Amino acid sequence: MEVIDLGKALCVITGASRGFGYCLALHLSTLLKSGSILVLIARSEGKLRELQAEIRSSGVTEETLKIKNVAADLGKKEGVQEVVRVLTETETSSFNHMLLINNAASLGDISKFVVNLTDLEEVDQYFSFNFSSALCLTASLLKHFGKRSGLKRTVVNISSLCALKPFKSWSLYCSSKAARNMLFQVLAEEDPDIRVLNYAPGPLDTEMQVAARSQSGDPELRETYARLHESGQLISCSQSTSKLVHLLLKDQFKSGCHIDFYDV
Repeated sequence: MEVIDLGKALCVITGASRGFGYCLALHLSTLLKSGSILVLIARSEGKLRELQAEIRSSGVTEETLKIKNVAADLGKKEGVQEVVRVLTETETSSFNHMLLINNAASLGDISKFVVNLTDLEEVDQYFSFNFSSALCLTASLLKHFGKRSGLKRTVVNISSLCALKPFKSWSLYCSSKAARNMLFQVLAEEDPDIRVLNYAPGPLDTEMQVAARSQSGDPELRETYARLHESGQLISCSQSTSKLVHLLLKDQFKSGCHIDFYDV
């Protein structure tokens, strides 16, 4: 039976300042019980303040939900450390749910084919933001929220079809998404007490899609995304958010599995 809320939770969303993360924060803010804390993480402090103001304008009060904005660059060690500091300073004993949504990601330089990726620093920086930060943040939060009676722990990885299928000129993005999928599958195997989901939101109508149809090195890929846009087949963030929320509330997925927007 599907529940109607996510409990009294510490809910953490990375990449919350725009697109899917922004929409998800708005939706989840209405599903957290009184006394919950919503932690919003992104590079832009200004965008996070705009999001917080929009959440408040919807009627969600400070008494009902505390919101913490953390402006940090997850591609840098200092950024990850700052997020971990904020989270581990949070009193956890009163919560019955810890929900972490690893949404932050970037396409990288999608104009380059594999043979052009010769700059080790460029590749390292990409994976620091798109893979290593998600690993270290998840591990740190799970250590802080150890297993205890009455506490549910849920970790969501915002995945992609690219985790399963190769896309020409998208080697960095495909590789990082595949690595993240496997990371969270391993987590699910290591600790059956943690609910783990790899959710692919589908081709979203976001800034990332604009880049996909204008900057992809592979002309076929540019044409494919241009056709999706022109034919109105891109998915709105609100549509995809609703499906993810449905999965979280129903809570019947196999831990560690990969579920696509079109599977729900």
